[in-house]
Amino acid sequence: MDPMVITLLLLAFAIVMFVWEKIPLAVTSMIVCIALVLTKVLTVPEAFGGFINSNVILFVAMFIVGGALFETGMANKIGGLVTKYAKTERQLIVVIMVVVGTMSGLLSNTGTSAVLIPVVIGIAAKSGFSRSRLLLPLVFAAAMGGNLSLIGAPGNLIGQAALQEMGLSFGFFEYAKVGLPMLIVGIVFYATIGYKLLPSGPSVEVEGAFDHNVDYSHVPKWKQNLAFIVLVLTILAMVFEDKIGISLSISGCIGALILVLTKVITEKQAYNAIDMQTIFLFGGTLALAKALEVTGAGEKIAEVVIGAIGQNASPFVLLVAVFLLACVMTNFMSNTATTALLVPISISIAAGMGADPRAVVMATVIGGSCAYATPIGMPANTMVLGPGGYKFMDYVKSGLPLIIVSTIVSLVLLPIFFPFYP
Repeated sequence: MDPMVITLLLLAFAIVMFVWEKIPLAVTSMIVCIALVLTKVLTVPEAFGGFINSNVILFVAMFIVGGALFETGMANKIGGLVTKYAKTERQLIVVIMVVVGTMSGLLSNTGTSAVLIPVVIGIAAKSGFSRSRLLLPLVFAAAMGGNLSLIGAPGNLIGQAALQEMGLSFGFFEYAKVGLPMLIVGIVFYATIGYKLLPSGPSVEVEGAFDHNVDYSHVPKWKQNLAFIVLVLTILAMVFEDKIGISLSISGCIGALILVLTKVITEKQAYNAIDMQTIFLFGGTLALAKALEVTGAGEKIAEVVIGAIGQNASPFVLLVAVFLLACVMTNFMSNTATTALLVPISISIAAGMGADPRAVVMATVIGGSCAYATPIGMPANTMVLGPGGYKFMDYVKSGLPLIIVSTIVSLVLLPIFFPFYP
């Protein structure tokens, strides 16, 4: 059977099983990964390359850094400070989304999520509110905040690189023309209508990573302080990644090693802090993303959908097609892979129509960031799957309305700030 056909069938299988959820998501992911090897669509190194992906390394490292913050009780302290100013669950959601959205504009949205997930779990433990109602707004805000600057998300830089080859570029905060209104509207949405759509889990969740209801009074103050200092330094290293020449994943590993070597967190606690469901789910689905790329299946999907609108379609129809295609694909592939796949196709379609490439790239990148409706759309979504106790449909119920809201905001602003025929 043709490798492209096999890949498309496995994609359909993964989508059905992720929605049906009769077997664990991580197991589905590994079935697809192994099937791609058995059918010779991918080699063993290609299929399992996702497990040494820098994002997976970052996951492991930041689970440990975050675990130290929680194990020492520092996360609870921070949670207590926040709850002084946010007395209700709605107020907590707004505060969390503002903080995370802002940080994601200057940090990697994945890095921001990895660092702040244990803090929010601490807030949930301190306030008595359900973490399941706080963690989804966190990752949604991280995704939206990634559209505030060039460095907020990898897809932003992919779009910039493609434009630079044509002698064009975006300014550092140019994505914010659409990204900032999206973030503001998203926060307002979850403070009002969207609040009712969040999963209603109990205030005390099932035990998992970072979940230890213990008395922290015996923990030496120096351990709490060092855990916080390492966290701050790790964030700063991520902010100045280009300046210091150290990648996000390596900065996270250095922070994790310091915490283990100084015995702020024990080796056993470090292992327990790692959410293995996240690792297997993300590593396995990267194999599917790789298969979509190498077989041309992903490109075929994009070409069929975009080609269906015709060469003489109006600029707004092209805008809607590009944006919606990116929205759909990013929820079933890595958002970075989606952007990397669609940007060159979108530019070629724009060239054929004589449209401004900057407008098409902006629509593709913003659409590719709308990975709210599945646990695999972006790394941060996967990271909260275990700690939040979520099911696949929780993402659909909470994230799909946000995609609709984001689409409306984007389709209003994109033609204003980035017209196809300026």
